[in-house]
Formats: sequence, structure tokens, C-alpha cells
Amino acid sequence: MKLLTFAASSSRQSINKHLAVYAASLVTNAEIDLLDINDFEMPLYSIDRETESGIPSLAQDFLDRIAQADAIIISFAEHNGSYTAAYKNLFDWASRINAKVYQNKPMVLLATSSGPGGANTVLTTAVTSAPYFAGEVKASLSIPSFYDNFDFVTAKITNEELDTAFIATVNSLTENKQL
Repeated sequence: MKLLTFAASSSRQSINKHLAVYAASLVTNAEIDLLDINDFEMPLYSIDRETESGIPSLAQDFLDRIAQADAIIISFAEHNGSYTAAYKNLFDWASRINAKVYQNKPMVLLATSSGPGGANTVLTTAVTSAPYFAGEVKASLSIPSFYDNFDFVTAKITNEELDTAFIATVNSLTENKQL
């Protein structure tokens, strides 16, 4: 199984990237494609820019990476209760090529933040909207207070209850289905 994994964050120190990498490490027999959305930086989307210059080839490159995957794990950072500008811009450009951005792939959607809300607001938005863009959400989970619940040395969640829920969430990606 080829698993596309990424953080919907442009931060080089993204805690969501740590969470996504940990999630991917739990999927057995998977070839991990760790995507960095910084590699897909494009001008801010606008219909005027699209009309004048066309769609950047990086948008197609992003869609190609999704097409090559059997499943997807995304961990969402939250900026002011919503997607990061970097992710939203990449998504907007890609959706101009194919509105079914997620291409009917099974997905696990995650989110975390340093605070007790765990970026749950953006996660709720992502889970609600994914089916409109051909995403098959198998499960989702928000991890609150990341720095209190994650060990950077072992690269694992330290809170046993949260880790059990996290493992079950990730395992839902491959339950009852041959990928």
C-alpha cells in the first residue's frame, strides 16, 4: 500500500507533521510518501490570476501525488479556526483542475495544537467537507495540548488513553478493506 502523508501546515517545525509521521509509522506494510506542502508554494489563487496565467503545474503535481496513493493521512494545523493559508491555497488551485481533489481515496484526518482545543474546529471543517471533494473519511481525531501529550524523542503520544484512540483511528484506514 502506498500511503500519502502530510501536514496541512507550512511550518518547518510543524507539530502536525510530527503527528502525521507518527500516524504513518503505525500503518504496517506501507510505502510512505511524506509530502511537504512547502514544495507546492504557488501564487495566491484568484480567478483573475488563473485567467491571465493559467493553473500552475505544481497544482497538477499535487494531484498526481494523490493519484499515486492508495490512502491518505492529513494532519491539519489551525489558523484562526480554519485551514492554514498555505494548505487552502494549494487546495484551491488543485480543485480548479479536478474538484474531486481526494480522488475517492480512504483518508484519516487528524489535527493538533498546543492548546486544549487540539485544532478541532479545522478538523471538523475538513471532515465535513472531504466527501464533497471525493474523500472517503474513515476516521478523524484531534489531539489536544500537543506538547503535553507527545514525546519528541520517542516520536509517540505519551498519554495512554489518547494513544489508544489514536492507534484505533489510524487502524480504521485499513480495517475491512484490502489496500
